[in-house]
Amino acid sequence: MGDWDDRIGLPRNALAAVPLLLLPMVAGAVILMVKPGSGAGVAAIILGSVAVGWYLLGGAVALSHWRRRVAERRALSAIRAEVAMASEPVWICNSDGQVLFQNTKAGARFGDILGQNIINLLARMRADASATRESLLRSADRRGCAEITLDDGSVMAVCGSDDAPLQIWSCHDPEGLPGVMDLPTQPDQDEAGDGFDLIPVALLHLAGNGAIRRANATARQLLGLSLDGEQDAHLGSLLEGPGRPVSDWIADCCVGRTDNTTEILRMRRQDGSDQYFQISIARDFNLSPGVYAVLTDASDLKRLEAQFAQSQKMQAIGQLAGGVAHDFNNLLTAISGHCDLLMMRRDKGDPDYSDLDQISQNANRAAALVGQLLAFSRKQTLKFEILDLRDILADLAHLLNRLVGEPTHLSISHDPALQHIRADRRQLEQVIVNLAVNARDAMPAGGDIAIRTENLRLTEPLQRDRATLPVGDYVRIEVRDQGCGIDPAHVSKVFEPFFTTKRVGEGTGLGLSTAYGIVKQTGGYIFCDSTPGVGTCFSLYFPVHGGVIPTADRQQAPQPAVTQDPRAYTVLLVEDEAPVRAFAARALRLKGHEVLEAASAEAALELLADERLQVDVFVTDVIMPGMDGPSWVRSALKDRPDTKVIFMSGYSEEIFREGQMPIANSAFLAKPFTLAALAELVDRQMTEPPASPH
Repeated sequence: MGDWDDRIGLPRNALAAVPLLLLPMVAGAVILMVKPGSGAGVAAIILGSVAVGWYLLGGAVALSHWRRRVAERRALSAIRAEVAMASEPVWICNSDGQVLFQNTKAGARFGDILGQNIINLLARMRADASATRESLLRSADRRGCAEITLDDGSVMAVCGSDDAPLQIWSCHDPEGLPGVMDLPTQPDQDEAGDGFDLIPVALLHLAGNGAIRRANATARQLLGLSLDGEQDAHLGSLLEGPGRPVSDWIADCCVGRTDNTTEILRMRRQDGSDQYFQISIARDFNLSPGVYAVLTDASDLKRLEAQFAQSQKMQAIGQLAGGVAHDFNNLLTAISGHCDLLMMRRDKGDPDYSDLDQISQNANRAAALVGQLLAFSRKQTLKFEILDLRDILADLAHLLNRLVGEPTHLSISHDPALQHIRADRRQLEQVIVNLAVNARDAMPAGGDIAIRTENLRLTEPLQRDRATLPVGDYVRIEVRDQGCGIDPAHVSKVFEPFFTTKRVGEGTGLGLSTAYGIVKQTGGYIFCDSTPGVGTCFSLYFPVHGGVIPTADRQQAPQPAVTQDPRAYTVLLVEDEAPVRAFAARALRLKGHEVLEAASAEAALELLADERLQVDVFVTDVIMPGMDGPSWVRSALKDRPDTKVIFMSGYSEEIFREGQMPIANSAFLAKPFTLAALAELVDRQMTEPPASPH
């Protein structure tokens, strides 16, 4: 019992004092039995209780200290031999910083400090020894290890935590760190015997300066490292860093300035291509400073990122182009419309007539340019028809021969069993004309342009550029030339708006982007293949129309002739743009129609609330603030089902699904329009019989 008392820190035979401490409690109990309620008895019991409690608390604290010392002795015994053989100075301290053991290297370099506090050693190296010790211990408590570079360039490190019985302090020099590793001569040989080389994941062990200590077989293959050890195996020489040198990034992780991180690094191959690696690093707490790095080939990820960025850019440009085109079409409608009104009041001999005619012609040219923007942004209104490409190319042959000129020879060939497609005839003709003109411009000295059509069946998805064609039947159109070709660096940009390889003033850069927009809006695909000095081939893929082919299309049906003396109708004109509304109202009134004007859909519905008001035809803009055109027209037709409808718009946006009008038997007038086109369409809507439902 005496030995046990000594180990817990109490005087020998100290437990014999417990009965003495209980005497006041016994005496107090006796007093209370003899004289109940006695203050002396109560005081004696309280005094005895406090004394016993205090005594037992001290024993518990002493027992806790004894247990910690036992844990320290056991931990020290477990690592003592390993620390003694370490090649750098190492000190083992208890939780208070008292040095319990130091190896030979520590004694030879810094002297014997056994039994002293480690802060005495730090005081020789730094003036703020106490603050340095507290900072290192706090960092080690969070991360397991922490280190600091001293003024002489050496590194002092500590490992431990609050619940660990020991602190392990070490000091090492940067020049003493292992250098660039010697790569093993046998890829399947693991010299360390730890299975590092056999891990199927690309793994590196790096020094604090980025030098490669070890690389397993997967990492060597991924990075293209040789096995003879002659190559400069430094990560910074192999890969480009994340906006700063790779060695700085690794050094920050080694000293704890950053947590374990992941970066995308780039390797430039000898063939000029780039390969990307995702690298995750984590500190090596066994040999400091150093990190482990896990490599993953991220080239596909970066490629997808670039494609996404490109699609976002194209979408943003498309939205901008569509918005500008819509507003510009309203302006052109007002310009060309009022120009028509002025020309109606003058004959061709008037000196101002030629000027007005020039204004009208330039407005039409501007409208064509806006049409290209709408085609690129895919917001134009298409009139889908079932088409036979043999008929279209036969009709275009004369025009194409005139466009390409004498030095160039144009040939057109077809698959004898060519199938039909569904597309807008006028827009498809524009695509073919654009491609033929580009082919002509690529051959200033002349050459051959071949246009070929064929049927194509895909039994498995076809991957081309950034698109995947699903399985199915297609009609392919190839437009091939023998021109100068396109530089490989520019092939991926040819469909971007305003990109052109022509000199300033020779092209707007909208031809191919217009073709791209039309083809995509039709549901097809377009690709470019080019070899400099050999020529270029544009391939267009359109899904085969699998439905019933009508004998006559409604758009091609003969229109009833407009009577020479048209009737006067009551027209409700709804347009939010005041200049366009003013022109359209004047144009209709000049034709003898009564016109009711509304600046919004809500204002139009308020007018129609008067049941006595008779309206023959609604002429309305499609896109307006508040309710759009189709929405208010549907509401109005509930009470006036026989009223005719004409929609006006600069583009279709998303309301014309699959090329179909949103209201049955309605008509569409694209902006900009002329006075005659507006008046003629009103008369046609009123005289044409309703189409039978399909």
